[in-house]
Amino acid sequence: MRLTLSYAVFLLVAAAAMFALILYVLHFVPLATGLRGRDGFLPGRDDLFRAVWPRLWQVAGVLLVIGLVGGWLLSGRMLRPLGRINAVAQRVAAGSLDDRVAMTGPHDEFHQLADTFDSMLDRLQHAFEEQRRFTANASHELRTPYAISRSMIDVAQADPDGVDMPELLRRLDETNRRGAETVAALLTLASLDYLPEVLDEPVDLADLTADVVEELRPIARASGVSVTTTLGEGDIDGRTALVRQLVGNLVLNGIRHNAPGGDVEVTTRSDDSGAVEVTVVNTGPVVPPEVVGTLTEPFVRGRGGSPREPAGRPARAAASGSPSSRASRRCTARHCGWCRERRAGSPHG
Repeated sequence: MRLTLSYAVFLLVAAAAMFALILYVLHFVPLATGLRGRDGFLPGRDDLFRAVWPRLWQVAGVLLVIGLVGGWLLSGRMLRPLGRINAVAQRVAAGSLDDRVAMTGPHDEFHQLADTFDSMLDRLQHAFEEQRRFTANASHELRTPYAISRSMIDVAQADPDGVDMPELLRRLDETNRRGAETVAALLTLASLDYLPEVLDEPVDLADLTADVVEELRPIARASGVSVTTTLGEGDIDGRTALVRQLVGNLVLNGIRHNAPGGDVEVTTRSDDSGAVEVTVVNTGPVVPPEVVGTLTEPFVRGRGGSPREPAGRPARAAASGSPSSRASRRCTARHCGWCRERRAGSPHG
């Protein structure tokens, strides 16, 4: 409405300027009336003024109507993109972060505003998804140290006389500290999109894998799974806590997603090109081919967890290893840098 009134007023001001010019020109016409020239009657200033003045009011009325109607239509057409942006903003305010303006047409100011608004929504949606993922990932990842602690305590309670208390306390302390490292690693993963670079450090993959396997043996024994290792030399550049979590995830999944009485083989080696490889192979059920493509996403699980099993045995998820007769999980990298690779959908997830 304001734009319409602005258009009408502007048009009337322009008409008033034109009328003033006409009246100014009439000022130079002689006042004499009733003169006759060679070609007939010659009007004077008063004659012209009486003829022009009613027409000026008529033209002003027509211009006012044109200004109001035309201004309303023109402003409605010009503001239509803004209405579209407002409609998307209202849906977003109601909780729908999937809507986008996706403006088409000329690249004018409204198009630029819509593109900026869509970009803001992309970042907002990404931030919410990161928050949800971090919450889910934290609850998933922290199950590992708690499961280890529970298994050691269950074993100690089952045979209290045979417990080496100092060793039990030492291992519980290590597990708790590594749980804190896991939290720090998750925080690092959650902030990777906003950090320019994560500092690497040398990691002896063979020693780290040996520690992880030894740490997870109580869970393997409680699950009736045998774990064997073949650990060749291999150093990588990465974050120790993140690489430990990576290997721990692979080994723990190999135990959980296995057949009763099954085997897990853990191998580390370096090839001739210098690439370091960790392979975890188990005898569990095969992952459906349509699920395999999603397993490279960070923290993706097959079909989620199943109801908790009886005490003494860890909860077993319905997912499994890989589409082969012996399900396997493999991570290969010359310089692991898992914390930087996760966003690219690398196998390290």
